[in-house]
Amino acid sequence: MYFVLRYELVDDYLERRTPLRPEHLALARAAVERGELRLGGALAEPADEAMLVFRGPDPSAAEAFAHADPYVREGLVRRWTVRPWTVVIGADFAG
Repeated sequence: MYFVLRYELVDDYLERRTPLRPEHLALARAAVERGELRLGGALAEPADEAMLVFRGPDPSAAEAFAHADPYVREGLVRRWTVRPWTVVIGADFAG
């Protein structure tokens, strides 16, 4: 199953993320290495949301990521949600 972690970002996200970015990316790289995180990044024009796609049996990896993310901890994320994503086609789809 796939799960989308969606972040609603604060207005000054781009200005505030710089000192937190190394820790955030290390967390993301570790999730990629475990096979949990498939894709992730901020939406542009405007940079007001970010989406991370996780793959696993349940939403726990996506939820754990959000709880550990310095962007969430330091208030760059207004709100986050995790939703199941029903994927039916694509290069990364095993079904």
